[in-house]
Amino acid sequence: MDIHDTGRPRAEQTFFEDPAVDRVMAWVFALSTEVWVLRDRLQRLEMALQAQGGTAAEALASFEPSAEQRAALARDRDAFTATLMETLLGRQVSKGAP
Repeated sequence: MDIHDTGRPRAEQTFFEDPAVDRVMAWVFALSTEVWVLRDRLQRLEMALQAQGGTAAEALASFEPSAEQRAALARDRDAFTATLMETLLGRQVSKGAP
């Protein structure tokens, strides 16, 4: 636990004159990070499948997730959406001065 953390929300850090610009920039960076991770993982998956003699299209076409897997995907989607939306709500994500 941070010794400076009082448990109370602190003022949002701002870098631009309009705090909305900060929120949009945070949203863009969060989304960009996720896109890069997806691109990297997809490229690795395609390389692995190609090395085994298959293709990503074939693997995706033939795969049907189980109910448990669909629930896990839904939880992941909800967490991802919540993270992106948090940046637009003006809640402090980074720790600024108290």
